[in-house]
Amino acid sequence: MAEWALLFKTAIALFAIVNPIGVIPIFISATDGWQRQDRQRTARTVAVTVFIVLTISALLGEQVLDFFSISIPSFQVGGGILVMMIAISMMHGKQSASRQTREEAAETVERDVIAVVPLSIPLLAGPGAISSMIITAQQTGSWWGHLSLALPIAAVCLGIWLALRLSGHIAQRLGTLGINVVTRLMGLILAAMAVEFIAHGLNGLFPALAS
Repeated sequence: MAEWALLFKTAIALFAIVNPIGVIPIFISATDGWQRQDRQRTARTVAVTVFIVLTISALLGEQVLDFFSISIPSFQVGGGILVMMIAISMMHGKQSASRQTREEAAETVERDVIAVVPLSIPLLAGPGAISSMIITAQQTGSWWGHLSLALPIAAVCLGIWLALRLSGHIAQRLGTLGINVVTRLMGLILAAMAVEFIAHGLNGLFPALAS
């Protein structure tokens, strides 16, 4: 039961970090003038790309940290700070510069690469999402636990695909105000998760704090 609770919590946190609803206006703007089938194909490519990136992060992220001699607590604090920056930006209704730079935004004119950069990376599978998966994988402990994280990742990617596929209808229903409200709510949830990441990391770096 505890494992399923962790997977459910992971899916909620990851959905808040990825925030597919908040990316809808960017997706609509970037694919303006495209045929309906082209938008749908791009939505599918984005979802698959995000799944691959986050699954690899969950499976191999810890080994990458070991290669660079970075401890998990240090990564938890650093990742938590980064996630908090994204959360604060979301609560102000803005896209964080850590997710998309001005140069990357300008590349949206390239139709062949838009599904991967910047829509998949770094807007959806950005540093915050990657950090979250590495930290969560470390908490699961076993290889099977790492592999089971593919379930919440798949659920979130399904949400991404549906959100982008129905982007036109969602934007019309929610309007700019509605999308901003959703983005701010997701930012609040994300800020709480960031505090938890930082607290766990500080306890690992400074065990005396836990006593």
